[in-house]
Amino acid sequence: MLTRPIKTFFLVTIIVMGMVMLFSFQNEKEEYYQKSDFILTTAKKFYKEVEQLQQIARGFQLGNVDKDSLRTAVLNTRLAFKKIEFYLDYEFHEYVNSHINGAPLLHIERTGTSPDIVPPEGLQVLDELAFTENPEDEKTKISSIATKLQNSYGLLFESLPNKSIRSKTLIPALRLQLIRIFSLGVSGFDTPGSLNALPEAKVSLGSMLQFIKENPRLFNTETAEFLQQKLAAAIQYLNQHNDFDSFDRLTFFRNYIDPIYKKLGGVKSELPEFLAYNSAWNPESESIFSEDFLNPYFFTELKKEEDSKLLNELGKSLFYDPVLSNDGKMSCASCHQPERAFTDGQPQSMSNAQGKTVLRNSPTLLNAVYADRYFYDLRAYTLEQQAEHVIFNQDEFNTAYSSILAKLKKEKKYTNKFETVFGKTGINRENFTKALASYVLSLTSFNSEFDKYIRNETNTLSEEVKQGFNLFMGKAACGTCHFAPTFAGLVPPYYSDTESEILGVLEQPHQLQLDQDRGRLSNKIENEEAWIYEKSFKTTTVRNVGLTAPYFHNGAYTTLEEVLDFYNDGGGVGKGLNVTNQTLGEDPLDLTSAEKQAIIAFLKSLNDVSSASY
Repeated sequence: MLTRPIKTFFLVTIIVMGMVMLFSFQNEKEEYYQKSDFILTTAKKFYKEVEQLQQIARGFQLGNVDKDSLRTAVLNTRLAFKKIEFYLDYEFHEYVNSHINGAPLLHIERTGTSPDIVPPEGLQVLDELAFTENPEDEKTKISSIATKLQNSYGLLFESLPNKSIRSKTLIPALRLQLIRIFSLGVSGFDTPGSLNALPEAKVSLGSMLQFIKENPRLFNTETAEFLQQKLAAAIQYLNQHNDFDSFDRLTFFRNYIDPIYKKLGGVKSELPEFLAYNSAWNPESESIFSEDFLNPYFFTELKKEEDSKLLNELGKSLFYDPVLSNDGKMSCASCHQPERAFTDGQPQSMSNAQGKTVLRNSPTLLNAVYADRYFYDLRAYTLEQQAEHVIFNQDEFNTAYSSILAKLKKEKKYTNKFETVFGKTGINRENFTKALASYVLSLTSFNSEFDKYIRNETNTLSEEVKQGFNLFMGKAACGTCHFAPTFAGLVPPYYSDTESEILGVLEQPHQLQLDQDRGRLSNKIENEEAWIYEKSFKTTTVRNVGLTAPYFHNGAYTTLEEVLDFYNDGGGVGKGLNVTNQTLGEDPLDLTSAEKQAIIAFLKSLNDVSSASY
């Protein structure tokens, strides 16, 4: 039996422990739900710069301010934005992309079945306009866009004090900002006029460093020290290497961006719901160039939990079987041959009619799943819908699901396979499309010579390839449309939208005649029937491009040298042709022969057909 003193001791101990636990819980809760003074302070500084920019732009319009002062104001405002971008774009991505810092391109807004053409707004547009040779020619437009920016950001800024800003939830935002710095920042995409990319990267990294210092409880000691040291070293590297054309982006990525990305991945955080539904980015990936950086199931109707080795093998059998076509002579592999990196080597693929071709060149299926739209004209919205177009096309399979399923049900090997995978549901349309999708999405290609090097798995890469990558991501501006790491038009950092571009491709590379294919304008999607999409084509991946000649939608360019010459000249407009709304820069890139060969060497280092077994 316990005596009174012992009872009292135990009672006091329990009370003290309870208070400690309650205090700890409250501390953790406060840390979790605390409003970030850093965010609010930095957002306010950006607002002040926006206000000043509006005043200077107005003065420039009236002739009271010179162009140098305008340009300085644009640069300062952009730098202020870069300090807060990791938060603003994370919490308000659609709004920021539409009104604060979207690409300087005409786009559409869908009203019912009709498209409305909308001019671009925000900082990228101002950067491009202010740094043209004669910004005075655009002074009214500059003033108008600066005023819109003030109004748009003003609305957002006013809402911030009432928003719960939880520091712990911003760890993924920091990782996304690293992706943004590398893919959109130092490539020059974000600064189309000024090319002030490196100072902006420095400011952005400095803001991340400040955030980490002001939120020490989010990190253990070792992680905090590592991140602070790496970020400081990255900033120092940018200070020491500040020339845009000669900047070593490969070293910058290997030594700083990717190690920081990996370390932040190990920090405890919470993901908002929108990342699960509106982003292909995999928050559990360790490297921006890892094979699991993106989630392929984001782009398909097939769910990860539905996929399996058996389903993949079934899809593979279907892919190579001509029984799917009406005449039993054409399979998926007819136009997507594994020995040719899943292309067919023809300018335009052969149709089911003797001597006749289909409209366009056959693109590779390697990494094809990583797109939110399919075909050169973006007429399909899912991988499954892409297959459907082939099935019904009179020049291709020229059949229907009912016919395919009827034929499969007559073959015992397929009835057995479908039953093994799906049980009693067996052969039906849904299961058929799941099987094909399983196989196609497994055709990934992220294990090339270059991938192994940039992931720090090897230390062997030729100097020419290194130079080629740095040119691709810098001076040659290839990386501003072919975004890393897919090197396609899938837009960072969420990788949920696919771009199309108007290049002014020629019928033949050595003849001054535009190809007549109308591209996206003829994709039969009613709410995309807008002149801004005339001759606009999907930006496909350049991974394995060394194996997939000929090139472009018309297959007219037989060598990579011809392709590089076309881009080097500024596309169709650069060659003196009238191209409506060309989105490719028309100014010559002034690449030397050696530089073009270095870019080609880099492109060939991306070859990887390890998933192409058959």
